[in-house]
Amino acid sequence: MMNEFKAFLFDLNGTMIDDMDYHVRSWHRILNSLGAGITKEQTQAECYGKNHELIERIFPGRFSGEEKDRMSVEKEKQYQEEYRPSLALIPGLMEFLIEAKKNNIKMAIGSAAIMFNIDFVLDGLDIRHYFDVIVSADDVSRSKPDPETYLKCASLLGIDPQDCLVFEDVPKGVESAYNAGMKAMVLTTMHVQHEFQQFDNILGFHDDYTRVALKQ
Repeated sequence: MMNEFKAFLFDLNGTMIDDMDYHVRSWHRILNSLGAGITKEQTQAECYGKNHELIERIFPGRFSGEEKDRMSVEKEKQYQEEYRPSLALIPGLMEFLIEAKKNNIKMAIGSAAIMFNIDFVLDGLDIRHYFDVIVSADDVSRSKPDPETYLKCASLLGIDPQDCLVFEDVPKGVESAYNAGMKAMVLTTMHVQHEFQQFDNILGFHDDYTRVALKQ
C-alpha cells in the first residue's frame, strides 16, 4: 500500500472505533420512544448517512429541521455518555497511523458523523494530529453512498481519487468509495463479508488493523 496509494481516507464509527452497537442502542431507544416500533436489527440497517436523514427515513415528514436537530443532539449525548468508558481505537490502528505518518501518507476522515462526535473521538484519544483533513456531515450536501464525502477529502488533500484508499465498515460506505473511483479496505466490525459481494473495489476484509500490513 505504501507504493500504491498516496492517501488513506477513514470512515470513523465502526472503522476507527468499534462503537456502532452504542449508536444502534441509542437510536433504537429514541426511535421507539417516538413510536417507531422497530427491532434492533431494523435500527442497525438504518444506521447510515446523516442523523436528519435517518430520522426522515423512519418518520417521513413528521419532524421539522429544528426538532431533528434536538433529537440528534440528544442521541449523541446518550451515545457519548455510554461509550466514553470504552473509547478506544480498533486494535492495531494506532500503530498503523504512526507508520503511515512516518511514510508521508496523507490521511483524512470522511464521516457522516457531526463534528460533535468527531471531536469526541479525536480529542478523547489525542489523534487529531494524524489527519490532514476532516470532512463531517456538516461539510457535504449529499451523504454516502454519494461520493461527495470522499471526493471532497481527496480534493482537500490535493490527491487524485484513484490514489486514495478508503477504510470502511458498511456497504453504503464502500459504495461511496466505488462511486468516487477509489479502492476500499473493509473492517468487519458490523457487517459480514457476503454483504459486500456486489462490490469489486475491495482489496480485503479485516477484523482489525493488526494484519493490515502497510508494506504488503
